[in-house]
Amino acid sequence: MKLFRKIDENWWLQYLVGIGSIFSISFICFLFNDFIGYHVVALILLLAVSILAMFLNTLPVVTVAILSALTWNFLFIQPKATFNITTPQDALLFLMYFVIAVINAVFTSRLRKLEAVARQRKEREKTLHLYNTLLNSLSHELKTPISTIIGAVDTLKMSKISEANRVELYTELDLAGNRLHRQVNNLLSMSRLESDFFKLQLDWYDIKEIIHGVIENNRKESHTIIFSSTEDLPLFRFDGVLLEQVLHNIVYNALEYTPEGTDIIISACLRRDGFKIEIIDTGPGFPEDKLEKVFDKFYRLPNSVTGGTGLGLSIAKGFVKAHNGSITLENTPAGGAKFTINIPAQKANLTTIDDE
Repeated sequence: MKLFRKIDENWWLQYLVGIGSIFSISFICFLFNDFIGYHVVALILLLAVSILAMFLNTLPVVTVAILSALTWNFLFIQPKATFNITTPQDALLFLMYFVIAVINAVFTSRLRKLEAVARQRKEREKTLHLYNTLLNSLSHELKTPISTIIGAVDTLKMSKISEANRVELYTELDLAGNRLHRQVNNLLSMSRLESDFFKLQLDWYDIKEIIHGVIENNRKESHTIIFSSTEDLPLFRFDGVLLEQVLHNIVYNALEYTPEGTDIIISACLRRDGFKIEIIDTGPGFPEDKLEKVFDKFYRLPNSVTGGTGLGLSIAKGFVKAHNGSITLENTPAGGAKFTINIPAQKANLTTIDDE
């Protein structure tokens, strides 16, 4: 693909590839001319012109078509090594070849351009759709917490307010602020992923410490988050900030979409080339035909609860891929969902002390 893109961007390379291909094919056909005959050679050259027209622009491919006709005349039509044609049949055949080769080259080249225009239009429509989806989602996701914050602050300014109401307003402010921070952080993360300057900030981290931090930041009375690790884990070299957001997005997604009173189980283990983390919930799981789509940008399952932009799992997958790792989703036999994260990473020789 890179070679074809380079050919498409350099006009001189198009002429070089086209002329070189015709001469090479003509030379091979010349060696076997006694066995295949000049009628078959014409078909072979027409096929070559058709294939080249798929990758060359109009002017180079027309040049190639004319060159193929002249080469066929000079090397294969009697008398050879001349441009003379002695019989009316060969003259008519040459004229037909010339017209077919040029018309085929022009129409194939134009068809390729039309396909490119159609692809660009489709990409623009897709981009516009994503843009509208993002705006529609943000119009709700950002407006709701901002309105909550403004309303709570206005109420707190009142002198006569009970302590219970004040605590309730502080709780609303905390929830709205965290919700606003989460959405802005997801947008910044997605922008960072799509940037050409994206680069991992590698350092040595303790996986257990990161997981405990994620659990602490997502602690809720409605769910129980359990972390189990059956082995001592060494320090690994990776981008700890990104991995923490990966785990946070998955755990937060599980907290939002699983029933109250269910458990979320996190486990980590050592692999030969890095480490593996599994996050299992005991909720209803995902529809089997939607398992791959949940990682798409802005995708939300039908009948999802209000809230969310559909970026969390897409960002998680992007950050894992940035580590040359993989993330998979499957339903467990009990009905819950299991996320498996495999990340290749350099590990230290010394292990850390187990968390208490």
